[in-house]
Amino acid sequence: MPADTTRQPSAPATTPADGPQEPAVTPASTPPVPAPALAALVGIAAGGDRLPPEFFTHPDPAPGATHAANTRLRASGCPVHAIDYPPGGDAYVVSAYETALRAFGDPRLSKSVDNAPGWFRDLLKDSSPVLIRNMITADAPEHTRLRRLVSRAFVPRRMALLRPRIQEITDELVDALPASGEIDLMEFAFTLPMRVICEFLGVPIEDRPDLHAWGYWLSGAPFADEESNRQLKVASDSIEQYLIGLLDRRRAEGLGEDLVSILLRAADEEDVFTNDELVSTLVLLIIAGHKTTANLIGNGFQALFRFPDQLALLRSEPELVESAVEEFLRFEPPVYRGTLRVATEDMELDGCPIPREGFVHILMDSANRDPEAFEHPDRLDITRANNRHFAFGHGAHFCVGAPLSRVEGSVAFPTLLRRLPGLELAVPHDELEWVFDNSTSRGLKKLPVRYTARLAAAPEGTSR
Repeated sequence: MPADTTRQPSAPATTPADGPQEPAVTPASTPPVPAPALAALVGIAAGGDRLPPEFFTHPDPAPGATHAANTRLRASGCPVHAIDYPPGGDAYVVSAYETALRAFGDPRLSKSVDNAPGWFRDLLKDSSPVLIRNMITADAPEHTRLRRLVSRAFVPRRMALLRPRIQEITDELVDALPASGEIDLMEFAFTLPMRVICEFLGVPIEDRPDLHAWGYWLSGAPFADEESNRQLKVASDSIEQYLIGLLDRRRAEGLGEDLVSILLRAADEEDVFTNDELVSTLVLLIIAGHKTTANLIGNGFQALFRFPDQLALLRSEPELVESAVEEFLRFEPPVYRGTLRVATEDMELDGCPIPREGFVHILMDSANRDPEAFEHPDRLDITRANNRHFAFGHGAHFCVGAPLSRVEGSVAFPTLLRRLPGLELAVPHDELEWVFDNSTSRGLKKLPVRYTARLAAAPEGTSR
């Protein structure tokens, strides 16, 4: 993301001004909008009560309803809105692009758990201590130290070198699909990045199911109920013990060129990481390294199915994949809100007072649809230029794994479209179920698709 804060409008979409837009009407077959969330939106628009937790955890599941709710927030006249999340704390949602841009760079908004209210800090430390010793929960200079080495491992140049292996894994997974018929594309979407991150970290592939299960609980920490936090503690302890064992085995067997070995050298030889920080960093990379890309693939395909003209365009011009991936990230980001920030002092954000220890959620999916920043924001346009979305955050905490996710997406979309002719959604679009849980990510539970044939992989050395 460029460092300057100027904003140029996106290039006009290739479809007419009255072209397809994100549906705003709830189909009769879908459940109604939850009453508390709807009432809260009405209240917010009139300067009333806080948004309830359900605004995040149980939003209206109808197609386009989440974005319609964000539109109402932005139209309320205030870019910052109070919300009861985490329940019982002072918390605020940032919904507008320019305000989000300022919030990302505001030094008064801390990422360190040490600046959170005592009750929240204790809850997180008790339920998942493995999560609070990495760069995502640190401010400079600790954040700078923890991020520097990991960033070098994820530079775009190094990720480009992984592209041939990512292509091989993608083709292997497609080879394993039925010759034709119906599949759940989310199974492919989760398997691909998990295979890739396991190889990148040197983690045995047979451990993938456990890592995926533990990552589910850790990505939602902490929870509001005691039983979920108990499950979270089990997952936290399990993944910590697994990674300690992995590090011990790697030290005993000898270091290689995988990322775990690179981090171990820094911890053992350069004294850059403590062992606790190393384990916490690996947890972060495993969680972020597969869930974000899985949702990018799933969310991107559901968007293409909603806009068949863009599906046809990408199928006929696969060289558009890089701009298409950026548009998928903007249009339906795999991480819809930023991880928590906490005010270190009493402050104002665009005229809204935020008390010390107040939580601030930057609503990236709302900022990415702000008409003040994007032309025709509710239209999918895979040729969109100057696409300065917030899907990977912004500033010092910009997602370190973004280059890997982009490469995986740029391989997956054209490969699936070329090798699975006739690929289409196998159910009505309004039957798709979104995962709304305690985490900051958003994706589909399942993505049923069908296709007419499975073509062979392109010969090595030819255009994919």
